[in-house]
Amino acid sequence: MKKGFTLLELIIVIIIVGILATIGFTQYQKTVEKGRAAEARSVLGTLRTAQQAYYLENYAYTSTEADLAVDVPYGATCEGTHWFRYTCDNAGECTATRCTSGGKDPNFDTAYSISLSANGTWTNTSGY
Repeated sequence: MKKGFTLLELIIVIIIVGILATIGFTQYQKTVEKGRAAEARSVLGTLRTAQQAYYLENYAYTSTEADLAVDVPYGATCEGTHWFRYTCDNAGECTATRCTSGGKDPNFDTAYSISLSANGTWTNTSGY
């Protein structure tokens, strides 16, 4: 009696491993994107704190990066290692928009944004 696996058994095992790897990789990508969105929420909290400090001194919110003095990719460009670009308006609302250029395209979803208003209300265009 010969010991070993038949070709059919090996092919079935390879197919099962491939399916499990595909499912695992998709879940990994979603987890990574959730981490990036958490970073954006953290930065938005920092921007909100800066907006509140500016409001206490000037009785108005600002949309100017220099007034907030927070080191984030502010405005229309996506820089370096950041996955979001940030903007604030004169009503105190700050928004993080997911970068889609420079190899930063979210593979499984379209670009999305997360906003934090001056009163602490969160809004977003995705489940993150």
